[in-house]
Amino acid sequence: MNKEYPDAKAALANVVKDGQTIAVGGFGLCGIPEALITALRDSGVKELTAISNNAGVDGFGLGQLLTTRQIKKMVSSYVGENKEFERQYLAGELELEFTPQGTLAEKLRAGGAGIPAFFTKTGVGTIVAEGKEIREFDGQKYVMEKALVADVSLVKAWKADKAGNLVYRKTARNFNPNVAMAGKVTIAEVEVLVETGDLDPDEIHTPGIFVHRIVVNTQPEKRIEQRTVRPTK
Repeated sequence: MNKEYPDAKAALANVVKDGQTIAVGGFGLCGIPEALITALRDSGVKELTAISNNAGVDGFGLGQLLTTRQIKKMVSSYVGENKEFERQYLAGELELEFTPQGTLAEKLRAGGAGIPAFFTKTGVGTIVAEGKEIREFDGQKYVMEKALVADVSLVKAWKADKAGNLVYRKTARNFNPNVAMAGKVTIAEVEVLVETGDLDPDEIHTPGIFVHRIVVNTQPEKRIEQRTVRPTK
């Protein structure tokens, strides 16, 4: 099975459609599949539900799809860097399922593992638990959270082999492995592609069985979300 595609547009072809649920990896602007997000914008698909730790920033990452109004609902844990997100949400133009960060990660992992739901203490007694089942275990209350499964998952890895085995670097391991598992179809954007067998099995983070398509982007932009520098003397 040839999983390599010549570019991001080709990798998305015949996969993305209006009304789908799309899960996108990354943590802030670290480890986001930049080329795939841009190609998703250019595809023109709309009415999307986007599952992501964040909504990017204005004009970059998923922020591009907010600007073009292709996203109808966000399932996120952090949205504080995007003014257009704020505007659309406060104006009632964008649905939001606000989810604690650890819960979001576990909802994706559970979806990929075939676990339909789980119980967690996070959110008990808050609006997060409203309308959800509460159950007591050993004298403690827990809220039931349903797993997340996406029609398409877009992830970013540093290195892959042609079988789709993925290796992430540092903070890019946040969310990307879980997002990769949770997709019915998973497309990986990578910086380095090697032959099958060239990776040490001990360094593989996502097995290739979860990955259906690969596209190489050797020069991602990798913007800094919040630049902090020391004052000059």
